[in-house]
Amino acid sequence: MTMRPGAGGGMIHPSAVVESGARLGEGVSIGPFCHVGPDVSLGDGVALLSHVVVAGRTTIGARTRVFPFASIGHQPQDLKFHGEASTLSIGDDCLIREGVTMNPGTEAGGLETVVGHRCVFLANSHVAHDCRLGDNVILSNNVMLAGHTRIGDFVILGGGSAVHQFVRIGSHAFVGGLAGVENDVIPYGMALGNRAYLAGLNLVGLKRRGFAREAIHDLRRAYRLLFAAEGTLKERVEDVAAEFADHPQVHEILDFIREGGDRAIVTPRELKDASA
Repeated sequence: MTMRPGAGGGMIHPSAVVESGARLGEGVSIGPFCHVGPDVSLGDGVALLSHVVVAGRTTIGARTRVFPFASIGHQPQDLKFHGEASTLSIGDDCLIREGVTMNPGTEAGGLETVVGHRCVFLANSHVAHDCRLGDNVILSNNVMLAGHTRIGDFVILGGGSAVHQFVRIGSHAFVGGLAGVENDVIPYGMALGNRAYLAGLNLVGLKRRGFAREAIHDLRRAYRLLFAAEGTLKERVEDVAAEFADHPQVHEILDFIREGGDRAIVTPRELKDASA
């Protein structure tokens, strides 16, 4: 079968179904057996390779590529969902591989799921309802994000890891493969294991992204002070704030801890053992 022309030089395979009302940007490519719903918006240069279904009130940003058998924008996997008009928004230049699933929001979570720019979702990873992901996030194969999770910029989640609902993971953090993350992970932290414990800082990621040697050194000192055995976490936060008054990365960690959330903070294994 011959591809039929789309808007602005894009191509649509004859076996694809693009429902009336769908909005297609310039140069959109829709391959065999794809289905695009009536409330979907595809940005310029989006490519749906084949067998991709995009449903609901879903927006996909420019140049994002979606591989076969991805299911994007279908009804949330939440038994409390009753058909409310919620949305899924995916940023520019994302890569969505085979079998990925992403759901829109629910009334309890602000009616929207948001994915940033330049994110990568490897095969069979899942983004649940009401999640909010920053830019440059990587979900490896079979990563599972439960509802209402918050993922900061440049976070990497290793294969098969699972994140509990309402968990926050700070920017530049790393989660190891097969980890079970039931509590919040500080920015720049490295969480390993099931249940996950804090195994130090994501030093490899910091070096790869060009953080200065002095900044990394100060982060390591602040980390040791924050998770020392003496005093309460609140007391240690204030001590570190005073000592590192002019260090923005340290204060990013402190602000994350102060902000709090529905979950506790993931701590080092030795600190957890000491408090048991």
